[in-house]
Amino acid sequence: MPLVVKKCFHSHLLTNGWHSWRYERVLTLELEKMPIKKNDFGDPYYRSAVGMMMLNAENKIFIGQRTDSRDPAWQMPQGGIGPHEDTDQAMLRELEEEIGTKNVEIIVKSKTWYKYDLPLDLAERLWSGKYKGQKQIWYVLRYRGKDEDININTYHPEFCSWRWAEKEELLELIVPFKKELYQKIFDDLWPYIEKAV
Repeated sequence: MPLVVKKCFHSHLLTNGWHSWRYERVLTLELEKMPIKKNDFGDPYYRSAVGMMMLNAENKIFIGQRTDSRDPAWQMPQGGIGPHEDTDQAMLRELEEEIGTKNVEIIVKSKTWYKYDLPLDLAERLWSGKYKGQKQIWYVLRYRGKDEDININTYHPEFCSWRWAEKEELLELIVPFKKELYQKIFDDLWPYIEKAV
């Protein structure tokens, strides 16, 4: 299986020559029977964020190895929503900040929030201890660029290496506290990927 790995850089690097991007809504599928839960998704102690499942032409998923973890910690791109952003704007900004490109098309966007809790030791360290976890709107995206257009050595690097992975493999690589979240996302959203093929 092809493996794309970039050298890990732990310093902040500026990169030039980012490729132009195009953002097209050529295919936006509505989710049809996804339950909207009303438990604690409005809880202010969950940070509002977006998550991105970015697929190549073979339906393999972009995953990155986090720079801030001593142990292997692979994940899909994600990030917080700014105070003056909608979810689409946050998704595009986070992609550029994390992988240096926004050359994607939306396959599907969730219409409800997914949440996960952080382990207590992480919750105490991240975001000044303000949040106990995150609530996220998730996007499934088709990447329309080339592998060489992906640049993880951005101004504030999130990842030190990256690769394309099968979804079953990702479930084995993800940190345990996000595994239930990822399984739920695959259960809910993967059928729309199959419809889009």
